Amino acid sequence: MIPTKEEMYAALEERHGKELQKRFSEASVVVCGLGGLGSNVAVSLARAGIGKIHLIDFDKVDISNLNRQQYFPEQLGQYKADALKDTLLKIAPYCDITSQTVKLDEENIPVLLADFPIVCECFDNAEQKAMLVNTVLEHFPGKNLVAASGMAGLDSANTILTRRITNNFWLCGDGKSDVGEGLGLISARVAVCAAHQATMVLRIISGEYDA
Repeated sequence: MIPTKEEMYAALEERHGKELQKRFSEASVVVCGLGGLGSNVAVSLARAGIGKIHLIDFDKVDISNLNRQQYFPEQLGQYKADALKDTLLKIAPYCDITSQTVKLDEENIPVLLADFPIVCECFDNAEQKAMLVNTVLEHFPGKNLVAASGMAGLDSANTILTRRITNNFWLCGDGKSDVGEGLGLISARVAVCAAHQATMVLRIISGEYDA
């Protein structure tokens, strides 16, 4: 039996307090890239009761994704935006979850991200990461942008940090590890970095801006 909206909200209030939960419930976040980072970030935000989460990715769920991404074998072949939306609605049925299957670029970012005060950059590709960050900083200097760089391999999770780069730009990760060097992406370490991103988003919503 699915709890009512009121019951789920009351349970979140009990954990977070009324004032903080009100902020979470009124917040709007866009997650760009729904792989190991983005799918984990989105799950954390949904569980926290974020009011609106918009999901963007152009890719489909592949068997190689299952070691670290929040998808299930029965979702193989589905577009990630659709599959993750379905999963999030099971977790948080009263959250406003929207999704788009589209590849972000310099031309569509100013349009597609315009309505969201907090942007999460969660791409796997370094060039795509740089493109999104640079485009957002250029067109939306007032937006809060939380990005990631460096979470590959099995180095200590303690090397993954959150740094405040500018007033509105935070970067999570170890800043050095890359998929092409040694071990690839391991579920636990990717999830640590994603947790840093989700935590920073929640801190921003709460009014805390230090990393």
